[in-house]
Amino acid sequence: MKKLTAEFIGTFWLVLGGCGSAVLAATFPNVGIGLVGVALAFGLTVLTIVYSLGHISGAHLNPAVSIGLWMGGRFPGKELLPYIIAQILGAIAAAGVLYIIATGNGSAIGNFAANGYGEHSPGGYSMLAALVTEVVMTFMFLIVILGATDEKAPKGFAGLAIGLALTLIHLISIPVTNTSVNPARSISQAIFVGGWALEQLWLFILAPIAGALLAGVVYKLISDKKI
Repeated sequence: MKKLTAEFIGTFWLVLGGCGSAVLAATFPNVGIGLVGVALAFGLTVLTIVYSLGHISGAHLNPAVSIGLWMGGRFPGKELLPYIIAQILGAIAAAGVLYIIATGNGSAIGNFAANGYGEHSPGGYSMLAALVTEVVMTFMFLIVILGATDEKAPKGFAGLAIGLALTLIHLISIPVTNTSVNPARSISQAIFVGGWALEQLWLFILAPIAGALLAGVVYKLISDKKI
């Protein structure tokens, strides 16, 4: 339960900090933080949780990360489902808090930082572009995570590498999909937006999982570990 509570809190912080910055601060008149600010916010949430709660649960904060670590031989299968449930619940709780805050001045939630493609992509990118983006970005995210947490990697720097990787991923892909690479983050926002966000949610569940699974296999190959 300690591990699951840590995953709940960590994913809560990721969604509240990342999506919260997008919803509340990205376009705030005259002083909005913009795309770079949102990207940094997502990276900072991971960075802070890795160093504060990582020693308890590993700070996955993301079903795709848990699945990728399992595929890479770093995480036991028996803990996979409980971790994923805790992550999704933490994300939904954060979205609920963000909804209360965002509507506190009478505003509508708009797209609520939900992920989308086609007409719901920030840059109008196609479903294929969104699919490729989410698979590749999640693949690279897991490669960084698996490499930075490897027993042969320099100690103490994993959180920095992982947080910066997530920042870079957002800098690249916010215009395409609003950046998911995390099914829990996508599920939580889609629940509150409904409609189109729920209809397109399948891509932001399947693509990150596919990218994570591929990364787990590839990392084993390039690190000379048994598959």
